[in-house]
Parts: sequence; C-alpha cells; structure tokens
Amino acid sequence: MSKPVWKTIRLIAAILVTLIMVFPVYWMFITSLKTSNELRLAIPTFWPDKFMWGNYIEAFNAAPFGRYAINTVVQTVGILFLQINLGIMAAYAFAKGNFPGRDKLFLLVLAALIVPDQVTFVPVYVMMSGVGWIDSFYALIVPHAVSAYTIFLLRQTFKSINNDVIEAGKVDGANRFQVLYRILTPMALPTIATMGILSFISSWNSYFWPLIMTNSNDMRVLTVGIAMMRDSVAGDEALNFHLIMAASVMIILPIVLIFIFAQKHIITAMSNSTFK
Repeated sequence: MSKPVWKTIRLIAAILVTLIMVFPVYWMFITSLKTSNELRLAIPTFWPDKFMWGNYIEAFNAAPFGRYAINTVVQTVGILFLQINLGIMAAYAFAKGNFPGRDKLFLLVLAALIVPDQVTFVPVYVMMSGVGWIDSFYALIVPHAVSAYTIFLLRQTFKSINNDVIEAGKVDGANRFQVLYRILTPMALPTIATMGILSFISSWNSYFWPLIMTNSNDMRVLTVGIAMMRDSVAGDEALNFHLIMAASVMIILPIVLIFIFAQKHIITAMSNSTFK
C-alpha cells in the first residue's frame, strides 16, 4: 500500500473516531435548545426548529443550582488544594528522601491505585459517621485529600530532577520547604498542572460519594442535583429532558474550557511519567 493511500486511510479513521466521540456532546447541546414537544417527535431532529436559550434559565431556576454550585466549588477547591499539597510533600519524600522502608511504602501507595472507591466507602462512611461528619464538607473533602496517582506522577518528576539543584538551594540557605516549593515545584509545574486538572475534573464530576455522604438539600452538589431534577421539576423525565440537558451543558462547560487551555500540560506530564 502506497504512503499517500495509507495517510488517507488514517485521516478517514481519525475523522470517524472524532465524530463518534463528539456526537454525544453535540446531541446533548442541541437537545438542551429544543422544546419538549420537539423532543417527543417520532423522528428525531438533528437541528432545533427554534433555539430555546431560555431553557438554561429555566433549568437553573428549576432547582437550587446556585447552592449546588457553591457546594461543588467548595468541594472541588478543598480536594484540589489538599491533593496537590499533600501529593507534593509525599512525592518529595519518596523521590529524594532516604528513610527505612521508603520503597516498600511506595509500593503500598501504588497498590492503592487498584482499589476502587466502592470497596472502601463502607468503612470510610462508618468513620465519617463516627466523628459526626456526615452531611458536611468534611465528609466530601477529607476522604479524598490524598491521591495515590498524584504522588506517583510527582515522584517520577522529582526523581528526574538532578540532586545538584537541591544541594545548591541548601547552600544558599533554603530549608526543606523552600527547596520544595521555590525550586522543585516550579520545575514540576506541568505535572502539577496536569494533576490539578485531573483532580478538578474528578471532583467536579463526583456523584457516588456526594450522594452517599450528604442527606440535606443544602449540601447537595451539581451532579446529584441533576439526578434529582426529575422530582424537583415535574416528575416526568420525558417532559424535562431538555432542561436536564441544559443543566448538564452548564456543568461540563468549565471542564471543557479547562481541558482546552491546559491540554499541553497533560501531554507533557504523561510523557514524563515513565516508571523510574
């Protein structure tokens, strides 16, 4: 097979894969702009007869999404702050520290990567209930304060940095925290930015954990709010599907924008994440 033909086949395959992946997002967006009557047509339309931008306002007012948004931001920022800072300190210890059992402890961190949240949520729920944190931000944030994946990637990045840089900082009078946050952290910025983005996406999209850990409407987050939208609007999902899609578009918009502007950091971090 000639090279031009092979390139054409690869281009066509790439276009098809892109269309398959983008179509659900496109369908969600156009559905959010349709009327409920248009959604009930026997033959679905691929373009709205009339753009109903008011669906977004109606969706926002259908439930206390303002409160849900505040709760989601607090949860996301809290988890992001703790995961990045604790991950930086733990990764520095595993990469540059010299203490007994260092490598064995790191293997335990790697082992945590294969344990899903559904396995540990029962004992964690019992712990949160025991300290009276159910239906609070503590229950939403503290169990996710440490990310094994963040520690792993940052450790790989810190190990790739020459020790002479650290020694030079110590000669200039820098203590451990100054070396870590003023010297190593800027050098590992692509990885830190990547982990921040992944942490943001995971926390922003979290559904199972907030659903289990919160009881009152004042502590609900956006993902749980959308799931409850059928009951809060009219109780008929078919009639409210355009509002559900409008709310979904508003929720994923921050994630899409962050990913578009920060994708180069993700590529850089993943290319430097080989096990060393």
